[in-house]
This record gives sequence, C-alpha cells and structure tokens, in this order.
Amino acid sequence: MIKTILIAIAFLGVAILLFGVKIFFTKNGKFPNSHVSGNKEMRKRGVTCVQSQDREERRKMLNSNS
Repeated sequence: MIKTILIAIAFLGVAILLFGVKIFFTKNGKFPNSHVSGNKEMRKRGVTCVQSQDREERRKMLNSNS
C-alpha cells in the first residue's frame, strides 16, 4: 500500500516538473494566458469572456434606465 502511494507521488512529481519545465527553468517563464480574451483568433471572431459580456450588458442596462 505504501509502495503504491510513493509511486503515485513520484509520478505526480514528475508530471508537475514536466508541465512546468519552461516556467521553472526560463528567466521570464510564466503560465500561458488561457483566458478567452488572451486568444487572438477568438478576438478576431468577436468571442469574448462571458463575465465581460455580462458586465457590459449590465452597464448598458444601467445607462438606459437612467
């Protein structure tokens, strides 16, 4: 049982290390922007974040009611 847990922990450690190679070992390494607004193709097609759309619609409604 303990051997299985240690092997699982080792696999997780290796996976985290491999996922973060660029981030951990480059000078200005950072996680990629996976947000919709950070994607150039999505912006070109007019697709935006749902939260941003909601915020904009709420502003429009507040301004139209005033």
